[in-house]
Amino acid sequence: MARTAPLLELIGLSKSFGGVKAIDDLSLVIADSGVTSLVGPNGAGKTTLFNLITGFLVPDRGRIMLRGRDITRLPPYKVARAGVARTFQNLRLFPTLTVFENVAVACEASDITLSEKNVSKLVDSTLERVGLLARRDVRVADLSFAEQKFVSLARAIVRPANLLLLDEPAAGLDGRALERFHQIVRSLAAEGRSVLLIEHNLDTVRGISDSVAFLDQGRLIATGTPGEIFAMEELAALYFGDDR
Repeated sequence: MARTAPLLELIGLSKSFGGVKAIDDLSLVIADSGVTSLVGPNGAGKTTLFNLITGFLVPDRGRIMLRGRDITRLPPYKVARAGVARTFQNLRLFPTLTVFENVAVACEASDITLSEKNVSKLVDSTLERVGLLARRDVRVADLSFAEQKFVSLARAIVRPANLLLLDEPAAGLDGRALERFHQIVRSLAAEGRSVLLIEHNLDTVRGISDSVAFLDQGRLIATGTPGEIFAMEELAALYFGDDR
């Protein structure tokens, strides 16, 4: 029986900026479903890795394989159409457009052509999923920061992307909003989507991750379950401190 290629395979990726190695000979396999958290100190290369995967940066060396297809040098819009969606730390929303319009725009990144009626149904069902249906006609500029975070998440999940890259999506969330975020991410994994998450909140990492990849100075130091990673004393010295 032929071996099925993994959803995402990073092979010997390296990226330097001047004399600084942001990503250093990094190899990692991401499974077809589940939640993988990228953790590590500030400057470890986590967002740079996201930018490489999504085509915003081109690696100096190495390959990025999506279901066996080499996407290493594809521009971002082609990576998106191949089935990869992402969020950004700075959200990159359209503040003068409504919640509905912001999410509807994201549908255009898909190769699937939908009628206006079907787009409306898809966007509304996505907004209901993230708890924003009642706010669909409100301008994004008039939302709270937490609500804007969920608009960003809705833009990523509205398309039929198999791989979701979420860059600090829970930052600034607490209480019910954080609990809702956890539920949404776990439901995405239950549907068979794969979520790659950059997160500094250790409780979130513990609560929703199937696996954790620890980066430091651009290198992949360790991978394992949350319990395994948090139990490694050498990693605690680098990053976790007394928060374990």
